[in-house]
Amino acid sequence: MIIDDRHYDVAIVGSGAAGATLAAELAAAGHAVLLLERGGAMALADQNVADVDLFRRQRYHPGESWFGPDGDPFAPQMVYALGGNTKIWGGVLERMREREFTGLALQDGPSPDWGLRYGDLAPWYEKAEALYRVHGRCGIDPTEPPRSGDFPHAPRPIEPFLEELRLGLERRAVRPYPLPLTWSTSAEDPSGDAERFGLESAATAPSYTLRCGARVRALHVNPTGTEVKGVEARIDGRNWLFTAHQVVLAAGAVNSAVILLRSRSNPHPNGLANGSDQVGRNLMRPQLTSILQLAASPNSGRYPRSLGVNDYYWGDKNVDFPLGAIQSGGGVLQDPLFAESPPVLSLVTRLLPDLALEQLARRSVCWWAMSAVLPDPENRLTVRGDRIDIRYVPNCLEAHDRLVYRWLDTIQAVEADPLTQVVRSAPIYPRGEAPLAVMGYACGTCRMGTDPASSVVDLEGRSHEVANLSIADASLLPGCPAVGPGLTVIANALRIAERLKAELA
Repeated sequence: MIIDDRHYDVAIVGSGAAGATLAAELAAAGHAVLLLERGGAMALADQNVADVDLFRRQRYHPGESWFGPDGDPFAPQMVYALGGNTKIWGGVLERMREREFTGLALQDGPSPDWGLRYGDLAPWYEKAEALYRVHGRCGIDPTEPPRSGDFPHAPRPIEPFLEELRLGLERRAVRPYPLPLTWSTSAEDPSGDAERFGLESAATAPSYTLRCGARVRALHVNPTGTEVKGVEARIDGRNWLFTAHQVVLAAGAVNSAVILLRSRSNPHPNGLANGSDQVGRNLMRPQLTSILQLAASPNSGRYPRSLGVNDYYWGDKNVDFPLGAIQSGGGVLQDPLFAESPPVLSLVTRLLPDLALEQLARRSVCWWAMSAVLPDPENRLTVRGDRIDIRYVPNCLEAHDRLVYRWLDTIQAVEADPLTQVVRSAPIYPRGEAPLAVMGYACGTCRMGTDPASSVVDLEGRSHEVANLSIADASLLPGCPAVGPGLTVIANALRIAERLKAELA
């Protein structure tokens, strides 16, 4: 084993939304930061795929297999690269709603109280929106939480046919709003991600060290198990050991838990920081269903997400439990999430010639229905050697089904409007649920809380059991918001960075 001769202030594992944001903040404050990233730089061409090749081969898969509830292997949709899963997240960054922090009653039961309140994250949401150059407009979304001001940047222009569709929705008393999108100033790479807004900033600090191709295998502790003394990583076929005052896991909801479970020792026989037996449990991922609508004339098939609808977020006239959010998908030829799980198209995309597939995609309008789920301790991941097993049974299914059918009713009403000429009725509306392989929105496997018996870290992201260990990614989230966790992860990483700066001072 090679022992790095430098001792760092902070060692961060993972360069996604949490890790990159944290690294930039701490490096800017002058702290010696080591960032360990399993992958490397992603080629610009792979970041901006916008053609039928998105369907032709499995992109954004790390070449490893996990095992599902049936024992069969599957290839997870994950990105091991600088920026992590933010490379394919679609760029939508929304704030959670106030009620989602307080134990919201979902269809199958109450969601957990976070211990935090919206006001605790509000200033960090504001800072996160500025850092990631979020474009949007307040005062339209009926569920929007309180804000101190408008978004840092005005909404991005949308495709003309979507503008006509927006007007058609408004005539049906639906209130579409511009989705808050992170957007850079680069013409070559316009969509925002953690490499652009985190790592590029960190790289300007002389105290910052990046090691790519570093697969973290375990965290090693002192004899009493109260402090991490070394981070073991495999780099270029050799084992390295790194030391730091503080260690932060930001490898994602699955891999952060995997690292802890593999870091067994005499003081921690069930995995590091797992005295509560909660590491790996409570895996959550919002329910996602893609719905295709028929366009009356061809569109480019290449455009970002743009419109959101939250009129059914808290329910509808028939039920009093939340249903979830609707978002317009990106162009069918540019949406990696859609390419992972196209509905009826999945049966024919491998057979159609490129021209036919492009024509089919250009005649489609994609919508996403997204619903919250509850934590379930039996929804979990376990490890056996190098094998990762995922047990997952979705819940709150009725709420999600209601959202899907409520939206189908809505778009059919829009199609019946003679003033709406950009979409037309069809005999079917192809739809499909995102498969288990889609893990970009996963959260909950190292939940935070005030009680060490039922949580892994405290409300500041500190391990209850290991003094210098923190977790900063989506794994610490107690609940799973329907709007996606991206902005909440960034805001919380900024909050944790502030705490670490004070502790390292």
